[in-house]
Amino acid sequence: MLLMRESYEETAERTLAQAVTVEPGSVGSIKVLRGQLLRITAQGDGAVASLFGFSLADPAVWLSVHHTRVFSNSYLLGSGMRLVNNRRRPMMVLGKDSVKRHDLLLPASTRAFLAEKGYQGEGCLEAVSGELARLGMVVPKLPDPINLFMHVKLTRAGDILPEPNLTKAGDSITCRVVMDTQFIVSACNTGIEGNDQPAPLLLSVAENLHDFNAE
Repeated sequence: MLLMRESYEETAERTLAQAVTVEPGSVGSIKVLRGQLLRITAQGDGAVASLFGFSLADPAVWLSVHHTRVFSNSYLLGSGMRLVNNRRRPMMVLGKDSVKRHDLLLPASTRAFLAEKGYQGEGCLEAVSGELARLGMVVPKLPDPINLFMHVKLTRAGDILPEPNLTKAGDSITCRVVMDTQFIVSACNTGIEGNDQPAPLLLSVAENLHDFNAE
């Protein structure tokens, strides 16, 4: 099964990060070790989770939405799909997914973009930059995110059309992480019509699927 752990040699003490709640309009971060599971759960209707990931060994290696599209020859996420980094190496594998609609095309919001659209508050880009600074991580650039739960479609003419977000409280994705990674997840306003009502998110880590049942 895709969510089964691959065989690997233990090289360090295994730790399990505590669950993190990300409030609307803010970001949260969580450390996930190779072989562990990351679950991101919507705790309110209409949630969007803009996902960033950086290698703990080398922050210049990051989760790359661009390389993921090329590697998988798809702009849609599907179960079993490998999400790769900017070196074209897998960082995680998508397993359980109750929504099955995610965006791999749109960039992170900024404060200026939101202001132009008539929204107030901090953009995803600024919030993630602030969290990286808090963590003491220096990265060459901020990549575009993987926008989990965001509902958009691509037309035959190439237009990206936002659609009403159908995510409900309790919806989630679960991925097997295959590289020690610092993840940062934004619940900031996307500024994208139909996906512009931020909701809280829960980030949790487990060694096995059944461990989530104990939450």
